Order: sequence, then C-alpha cells, then structure tokens
Amino acid sequence: MGRLFGTDGVRGVANSELTCEMAMNIGRAAAMVLTDNNHRHPKILIGKDTRISSDMLENAITAGLCSVGANVVQLGVVPTPAVAFLVGKYKADAGVMLTASHNPCEFNGIKIFSGDGYKLPDALEEQIEAIVLDHADTPPVPTAGDIGSVTSAPNVVRDYVDHIKSTVPFALTGMRIAIDCANGAASRTAELLFSELGAECHMLANQPNGVNVNDNCGSTHMENLMSFVKENHLDAGIAFDGDADRCLAVDDKGQLVDGDFVMAICAADMKSRGKLAKNTVVGTIMTNMGFTRFL
Repeated sequence: MGRLFGTDGVRGVANSELTCEMAMNIGRAAAMVLTDNNHRHPKILIGKDTRISSDMLENAITAGLCSVGANVVQLGVVPTPAVAFLVGKYKADAGVMLTASHNPCEFNGIKIFSGDGYKLPDALEEQIEAIVLDHADTPPVPTAGDIGSVTSAPNVVRDYVDHIKSTVPFALTGMRIAIDCANGAASRTAELLFSELGAECHMLANQPNGVNVNDNCGSTHMENLMSFVKENHLDAGIAFDGDADRCLAVDDKGQLVDGDFVMAICAADMKSRGKLAKNTVVGTIMTNMGFTRFL
C-alpha cells in the first residue's frame, strides 16, 4: 500500500483529511504523469457519487488537471464501473471517480483509472505520490491555449445503460424487483436499466440529498430491503453500495443472497449456456469455494 494511494485509491474525511488542496495537487501530478506518457493535452473523465463533498472535490481536481494542460470531461453522478467503461468508449487517457464507496457521507475518495479502464498501475501511482508528497518534480504551468479545457458528456447514462443491456442475454419481463440504490450513484441508472430490461421496479433509497448516501440503506444495511421484498411478495431485491460497483441480493422469501451465492448463480447460468468450464477462472473460483454442484 502506498503513502497516498491505498488499495482502492485515496480516501479520507472530505475537507479535513482529503482536502481541496490535496485534490488539486493530485490532479496536477496526475496530469503531469499522463502528459509525460501520452501527449500534451490528455483527455481525462471525471465521475462522482452523490455525497455532498463530491462537487467540491470535483472542482478542485478539475482545476489541478486543467492547470497542467489536461482536458477534463465531467460525467456527473455515475457508478464507478461507468467511468471504467466510458474511458474506453470516449477514447480518454484516464478516468477519475470521486467516491468513498460504502462509507458514510463525511468520507470521500479519489480513484484513478488508466486508459484501458483498469486501476492505475502502481508505478504511475508512485510517480503521483512522489510529486505530491515529496515534491520530486514540479508540474508545468502552461498559459494561453496550453491550459486544459472543461466539457461535459451529455449521453453518459444512455451510453452506460446500453452497454450493460448488451451484456444481458435475457429479459426480466414479468419480474417484480425491489432496488435499493443506497441514495448513491445507482439512483441515476438502476431504474432505467432494470425497467428497460422488462422488470417492474420498486425503488428504495433513490432520493440522494448529499448526506444520506449509505445511511441505513444499500448493501451494508440489508434489513429494509429484505422486509420490503417479503412484505410486498416480490420476486427479488437488489441493493447497491454508494458508487454502485457492488451489490447484494434478496430472494423472493426476503432472505439474503450473499456474494458467494451470487457467483454460484452466475456460474450456473453460464454453465446452462455452455460458457463455463472447470478450467476457467470462474470455474476454478467456484471449485475452491466448494460450489462444485454448479459446475
């Protein structure tokens, strides 16, 4: 684990541990590193979740990026996987997600994705750390037309939802599903996605106000969803975390379906479609977990 970047980016209490100054300096360092490895005006996407500090940090890191010549495309509130996907679709050099995932609203974080949509390589993170913490190098100070620009992407949700739909080989027609959005990023995408797949959606915790993200809702607080599914005789329930990069499920009896069983269900489906073998990565994981009956 690095001095600035942990296993899941930079994270801390917003405006106290994760300050605007730090966000701006991370932006400046990231733009410098990416400029060195790509070209004069790297294109960098920025997404965020719904916590109140996300706007503040977005403005700070945008300023840092632009001050070194990066062109920023602001995606608005989107799930973390949307940033990873759209980096490739929009042919960007990197992506940034502002989120503290399942943590309370006072926390926030900065995740950086490389141009392939994966976590920034350790070597580049170390370069950014050295610039921010050790002042190992001084980012340039361009002027006039060499300063970066800021634009927005108007079709973010549509592009991401269409991509997810393209990966689903069946419809959800006739299913009645409760969806707990954790008052987070899924509030912008989940109902559209599930309804277009044919489900009758019953939405919970989909009214974010900046401070209610993960507040007694979402994948870390399953009780409300479990009760709602059972009391309303629904077919299933899905609960996301704050940045919608993970979920847990509830069956038609209101019982929790944890991550292990979600993987097993997916494996059984892949097997039924001839897409799972014991020597695949998923098959190996399922075997090690003891779910050999699904193979």
